[in-house]
Amino acid sequence: MPEAERDLATLLIAMKPALDPREWVFCQVDRALDLSELQPLLTYRENEGVTVIVERAIADARGLAYAFPCRHITLRVHSDLYSVGFLAAICGELAKHTLPVNAVSAYSHDHLFVPADRGPEALHVLEELSAQTARKVL
Repeated sequence: MPEAERDLATLLIAMKPALDPREWVFCQVDRALDLSELQPLLTYRENEGVTVIVERAIADARGLAYAFPCRHITLRVHSDLYSVGFLAAICGELAKHTLPVNAVSAYSHDHLFVPADRGPEALHVLEELSAQTARKVL
């Protein structure tokens, strides 16, 4: 596994965003529900219930209520969990384009969830941010 990166410019230049073709949704389910049937991409336990991000087709098939139909973008650079400003720079740039984003940091990569109909636009914004940073630094 490559060493995790902390340098902000390096992270922005090397982020290599990848857009997942599937559509995802956020659901809140009962703690007693067998989550294995939902094949969640993400699970987070809150006092109000369990939040899961699942494919929209699975939520529809199971009759689950959901919010925020979205596309998933993986930032393929191995970001260090101690890096400073990476998601702030990305979320700030997306905000300039009035693009809502829900960001999640995992062990190796950061992940963005953007409105389903604006996934390609968000990908383009991120690729431009990466290219602009490279032009400034190189």
